[in-house]
Amino acid sequence: MEFDFFNPRIPFGQWIESFIDWSTETFSLLLSLLSTVLGGLYDFFFWALSSPVYLIMIVVLAALAWLASGWKLAVFTLVGFYLIRALDQWTNSMSTLALVIVAVLIAVAISIPLGILAAKSDIVSTILKPVLDFMQSMPALAYLVPIIVIFGIGQVPGAIATIIFALPPGVRLTELAIRQVDPEVVEAGQAFGASDGHILSRIQLPLAMPTIMAGINQVIMLALSMVVLAGMAGAQGLGGAVISSISSLNIALGVEAGLAVVIIAVYLDRVTAALGNRSALERARSA
Repeated sequence: MEFDFFNPRIPFGQWIESFIDWSTETFSLLLSLLSTVLGGLYDFFFWALSSPVYLIMIVVLAALAWLASGWKLAVFTLVGFYLIRALDQWTNSMSTLALVIVAVLIAVAISIPLGILAAKSDIVSTILKPVLDFMQSMPALAYLVPIIVIFGIGQVPGAIATIIFALPPGVRLTELAIRQVDPEVVEAGQAFGASDGHILSRIQLPLAMPTIMAGINQVIMLALSMVVLAGMAGAQGLGGAVISSISSLNIALGVEAGLAVVIIAVYLDRVTAALGNRSALERARSA
């Protein structure tokens, strides 16, 4: 390919397309396994959330809210999720919640170890920063195109796009939390002969937990926002309802599905924030 300095054209998109085609053929078994695992996890959580009678599930969610934050959030949960059922968005909401749970579990399982590695190694931190910048700066819908090409349409591409989009704040805040731990406390542990593993598990992680929980909170919020966009990838749930309302100009469906998303977002935000505050309170009491 000849390069014209005065009329430049770099076929970067074609290179990426060729790389995706090569990856799809070369790693077809691995991609199939990944699709099976993610699909199985989604099916399990959706079954667990949607199989019980909705009143039982509402009580369970309210009990979790009570344990995490108190009676006010429990009352909100009872009223909010009953309203979701009254809007006939219960099945869609449980589908969305199942997809969020799968995406958040995997994103957290990846982001926290990466954040710890970045905090321990400046080289890892330097490598990860531009990658995380790219992941956060790339428009969310741009993730869907190559993922749909690789995995087709359905829940799996929606879950993968959600994981990619939601992962960066978990890594960043975990690294920040570990780096902000008082060096004198770490040195005291080393002076008493504690190993690096004990220092991490007994000193750094407990002290960093409030900030790590804030990162998990951000992961959950980004995952929920992306799950709605994942409706364009064929994912069911509230995202699919919103996309359907746009294509058919169904105002009622769009408003009802949007309100259900708000209720779920507030519930998840308040529960995770309360868990983070409780971690900080327990740390203060033990100090």
